[in-house]
Amino acid sequence: MTYQSRREAGAVRILVAESRPDVRSALKLLLEQDVGMVVSSEAKRGGDVLEQVKETCPDVIILDCDLPGLQIRDLLRAVRSVCPGVWVVAMCARSEARQAALSAGADAFVSKADPPQSLLDIIRQRTMWGTFGGSGNATEK
Repeated sequence: MTYQSRREAGAVRILVAESRPDVRSALKLLLEQDVGMVVSSEAKRGGDVLEQVKETCPDVIILDCDLPGLQIRDLLRAVRSVCPGVWVVAMCARSEARQAALSAGADAFVSKADPPQSLLDIIRQRTMWGTFGGSGNATEK
């Protein structure tokens, strides 16, 4: 299924914000295996995230906690002022960063050490609820 046909079919639009190109590529491959998801944009620095949100207003942002130029609390405040309904999954290599990411305003947290299926499950659960603005998942704040 092409990007355009997924978009027309109402696929969940995802912004992948990750500094490492290999990880961004792997995430894109993982996410787009699901016909209900499409990576609509990518960012490799904190400043790029806000630019992409202004252009695409994605449904979900997968946000690397260690993204260069990132003060997660300030970035999330700015992102939500532009696109209030966006749902943010913080993804960090350090599992101890969970509480800091959730306190800063992320809606959910995934450790990079978790199986890839964990990320898909979180997004799918959100999709089943039909909304990206609230909470309710056990992995959320």
